[in-house]
Amino acid sequence: MDVLIAYATYSGNTKEAAELIADFIEEADHSVSFHWIGGEPAPDVSAYDALILGSFTWAEGSVPEEVKDFILDVGYKPPNTFIFGTGDTQFGGDALFCRAAVKLARFYDSLLPPLKVEQSPRGGQEESVREWTSRVAECLDGQLSARSTR
Repeated sequence: MDVLIAYATYSGNTKEAAELIADFIEEADHSVSFHWIGGEPAPDVSAYDALILGSFTWAEGSVPEEVKDFILDVGYKPPNTFIFGTGDTQFGGDALFCRAAVKLARFYDSLLPPLKVEQSPRGGQEESVREWTSRVAECLDGQLSARSTR
């Protein structure tokens, strides 16, 4: 399956998470393309089988304006949308940690809860990224199986 990973980043943490997710998705034999939200015009999301959307959390739990603009530019809620977010618990504690990802997962009716990453995904969090990405791949593989039995 062809997967688009679209992400917004200021610090580079969300881009780093997107790259790690891509590595794991490619290990599961799915192809990956990237889109940097805010840096490029929105691609034709309908050309992909799945969207993995990543965002940092802004201003006391808000979704960044760039991500909202991306959603408007896409113009519809693609099926097979999975959400990940990066955040920092020092800004608002657990209540606001990756709040944008929670909001986006709810908006898209994502099949999985959002992946939440404290700052950089490397080191101790790499395994949780791998586990979440494995669940995404299982969802995609299940759809491939369903298609082949039709």
